[in-house]
Amino acid sequence: MTTFDFEGVYPAMCTPFHDDGSIDFETLRTDAQRLEAAGVDGLVPCGSTGESATLSHDEHIEVVDAVIDAVDDVPVIAGTGSNNTREALSLSHRAADAGADALLLISPYYNKPEQRGLVDHYERVADAVDLPQIVYNVPSRTGRNIEPDTIVELADHPNVQGYKAASGDMGQISEIVERTRGTDLDVLSGDDGMTVPMLSVGASGAISVAANVEPERTCAMAGAALAGDFERARGIHHRLGPLFRALFVETNPIPVNEAMYIRDYGPWHMRSPLTRLSEAHRDELEAVLDELEAETFDYEDEYAELER
Repeated sequence: MTTFDFEGVYPAMCTPFHDDGSIDFETLRTDAQRLEAAGVDGLVPCGSTGESATLSHDEHIEVVDAVIDAVDDVPVIAGTGSNNTREALSLSHRAADAGADALLLISPYYNKPEQRGLVDHYERVADAVDLPQIVYNVPSRTGRNIEPDTIVELADHPNVQGYKAASGDMGQISEIVERTRGTDLDVLSGDDGMTVPMLSVGASGAISVAANVEPERTCAMAGAALAGDFERARGIHHRLGPLFRALFVETNPIPVNEAMYIRDYGPWHMRSPLTRLSEAHRDELEAVLDELEAETFDYEDEYAELER
């Protein structure tokens, strides 16, 4: 068993596609290197932001493998979740064989298992694959909330070492942090707008959509909060607030892919049934990005000030 400290900022990476729908591996590798150079603490390919639902099993592993090969020092957390336990097991084994450092597993969606079914699902994967694993709760996508009692029970498993919270329920999140103190479970924000509030009650970091576009600012925000400088963290949070909102005006990853295109980090193309960001929202997003780009922001200065 390997213990993994999930602390800091982990971009939920986009999967870039050519206009014919094939994966743009060259851009994927370049993007992984850009994010590593920006100071992120790890990378998360093949999550919801990476359009995992439209990737074949072979493509999942090809994307994970490409990201692992592209970077030097940052860990890679592979998205391997499914609503089919056998499928999640297969993807998790294959990602482990490819060299992933940890796994992110969305809770089973659509079939809406009971809490005992969620425990069984996660324990089967944790028993079978000896890697640190993050349980991902996003009820707006899955149709089922993972209750605090369920997370607390799963935290007893040595391979269940993370919990990505995207429920929007701060009371529930705070309860989970409180009840898992003393375990190896790290709580991570799955909602950029709630990262600072979550860090204030004991979360350890974020799996972030916004970090694809503003990695330095997102890292500085989380770093300030983790260092206890909530005045600085709040300041960066408010600077990034318009971006956090703009990235969710339509279904993720539609807006972030457009933001990547505006910043010349990658194409806007997605696989059907997702469509390009609407023109009105495109103009609003571009204005937000222009305003951020016009501001002076020095990542090193932010941390130099924190150290003083």
